[in-house]
Amino acid sequence: MDKSALADLIKRHTGAGLSSVTPLSGGCVANVMRADLDDGRRVVIKQGTTEDAGLLIEAEMLRYFKSHSPIICPDVIHADATCLVMSFITNDNHMSTQVQLDLAEQLAAQHRVTSDTFGLGFDTLIGGLHQPNTQETSWITFFAEHRLRHMAECAHSEGKLPGSIVARLHRLIDQLPEYLPTDSTPSLLHGDLWGGNILCHSDKLAGLIDPAIYYGDREIELSFGTLFGDLTPEFFARYNEILPITPGFFEERRDLYNLYPLLVHVRLFGGHYVSAVNQILARFGP
Repeated sequence: MDKSALADLIKRHTGAGLSSVTPLSGGCVANVMRADLDDGRRVVIKQGTTEDAGLLIEAEMLRYFKSHSPIICPDVIHADATCLVMSFITNDNHMSTQVQLDLAEQLAAQHRVTSDTFGLGFDTLIGGLHQPNTQETSWITFFAEHRLRHMAECAHSEGKLPGSIVARLHRLIDQLPEYLPTDSTPSLLHGDLWGGNILCHSDKLAGLIDPAIYYGDREIELSFGTLFGDLTPEFFARYNEILPITPGFFEERRDLYNLYPLLVHVRLFGGHYVSAVNQILARFGP
C-alpha cells in the first residue's frame, strides 16, 4: 500500500490526516510502523507482505484479549488481510522493579480469568506460526499434542529439527504425567510473554502487545518469562504472594514448559535453539 492509499485508509477509520510515518522494530511477517496523525494521536500500522500474514487472526486475538484480560492491549481500529491499524501505547523501555511488581499483580489477575477447557474456540498465532487450540479437558494432553508434538513435527518437516531429537521428544511426551500436574486450571494466557511484548511507562506496566492467546496452565506463561531473563525474582516474589507457585516449578517444570517456546524459535531462527532443546531432553533422559 503506498502512502496515499494508507493516508486514505487512516482518514476513513480515524477521521484524521496522516502527518508522518516512522518504522518500528518487530513484526515477523509484516512491516510495522508508527503513524502520527494531524490531531495529535498516534497509531501503529502493520502491513502484511502477503494475504496470509495472519493480520485478521491477530486482530481477533487482540479483541479477545481486550475483552477478557484486565491488562491493557492495543485497540483494533481497522483490520483486513493485509493491513492492521491499532492504537499506540507509549513505552519508555524502563523495566524497573516497580514495573515487575505491577506486572506480577496484573498477570495474577489475568490468570484468574479461567475456562472450562484448555485451548480456545479458535486457532491463533505465535510469531506468525500457526498455533492450534483444539479444546481439551486434560492439560497434559493439550500441552503434549497441540504444543510440543505439533511444533516439533512442523520443525522436522521444515528441515529445522533432526528426526533423532523428535523421537526423543516423543519419548519425553510419554513421561509427562510423571512431571506435570493433572489438576491444572485453564487460565487465560498472553502466550508470548517476553520483554519485547511488555510495555512500560513511568514505572508502571503500560500494556502487553502481540498476544498468542489460549487457556492453559499459568506456569507455562511464567516459564516463558524466564527464558530470556525478563521476569525477575521481585516479580516471582510478588506473584507468589498472590497466586502461590507449587514447589518443583523452578527445578523441573520450567524447563519442560520452555520446550514449547524453544521449538517455536527453532522454526523461526534455527541455530543454537536446537541445542537448547537437546539440552533439556538430555536432562530428562528419554
